Amino acid sequence: MKTLIIYGSQYGTTERYAVKFAEMTDLPAVSYEDVNTLTDCERVIYFGGLYAGGVKGLKSTVKKLPPGVKLVIVTVGLADVCDEKNISNIRDSIRKQVPAQLLEKAAIFHLRGGIDYRKLSFKHKMMMTL
Repeated sequence: MKTLIIYGSQYGTTERYAVKFAEMTDLPAVSYEDVNTLTDCERVIYFGGLYAGGVKGLKSTVKKLPPGVKLVIVTVGLADVCDEKNISNIRDSIRKQVPAQLLEKAAIFHLRGGIDYRKLSFKHKMMMTL
């Protein structure tokens, strides 16, 4: 079974998680921006940073998935994943990006992200002050 780790990372935390998981499992990891085709994949483990618009790169990756693929979604963000409201908001954003028939069979996990204020874009700095 061909399995691929794909990640969408803005500032590097998600990429570090994905690369470390790839090292631990001996699976290849690639940025969603570098994925052309996934026709020979049977399982995709998607690591995505959480932002106001959803999970980075998830929607474009899902469009490339072949029928019958097994999908594991790992979100990485600052939201407290012990808070049920946060979990509900994360799942709502995923629901907007992944078709229902694929989402109902997907496994979803959440990891705590990190923040380096020096690396934030102006837009993200402004959002953090609100």
